[in-house]
Amino acid sequence: MKNIIKSYKKDFDYSYTSGASITIELLKKKPDLVESVFIHPDFRQPDTIATLCAKNGIDCIQDDIVFKRTNQKENSYVLGVFKKYPSVIEKNAPHVVLANPSDMGNLGTIIRTLAGFNIHNLAIITPAADIWNPKTIRASMGSRFHANFQHYKCIEEYLDEFPKHKIYTFMLDGAVDLRNIPIQKPFSLVFGNEATGLGENYRYIGTVVKIPQSTVVDSLNLSVAVAIGAFCFTTT
Repeated sequence: MKNIIKSYKKDFDYSYTSGASITIELLKKKPDLVESVFIHPDFRQPDTIATLCAKNGIDCIQDDIVFKRTNQKENSYVLGVFKKYPSVIEKNAPHVVLANPSDMGNLGTIIRTLAGFNIHNLAIITPAADIWNPKTIRASMGSRFHANFQHYKCIEEYLDEFPKHKIYTFMLDGAVDLRNIPIQKPFSLVFGNEATGLGENYRYIGTVVKIPQSTVVDSLNLSVAVAIGAFCFTTT
């Protein structure tokens, strides 16, 4: 594995964690999927990672070249290599549905935010940002390994699989103010693309919700909107 590590591409059957805390989370949550861990010679606190690797029979390799080869940030001193794995979302749990998310940083931030509200099931309508990309994983700060996820070609495919879920679509001109929503469970919170939001076809799916905001900005950042929606639906 050491000799073939290179900058990530979507068609790889493996991906990377970049950074010590994220790699530790990988080693704790998915040790059976870890191929190897690389530690930069300048890393000053390798003991925890080395211990976890030894416990699980994982090669822990000191090397600096691999960090240059994979275009890691200068402050990244640990790299975990792990196999991609299948995942499915739970049937009776709350879901967040992202329709065509395009930004990997946003996607990772959303996964981390949802974990903070105990929502661990994410449906993604394709085409979409790569959930396996190291940028996504880094932005999730390790929460990626606690999340269930599943991809769908269209919203109709998702709805067919989860007919008992109450659907709430978030749109700028939604008919129901988020503060006045009658919450039904299990629920699915549906959000659109960062640039265009949800298409008109989503207006006829479930309850169309708006997040009240001032007119100073056109819209909220996607990850912020998801955080507000998740908070309201899990704390009331």
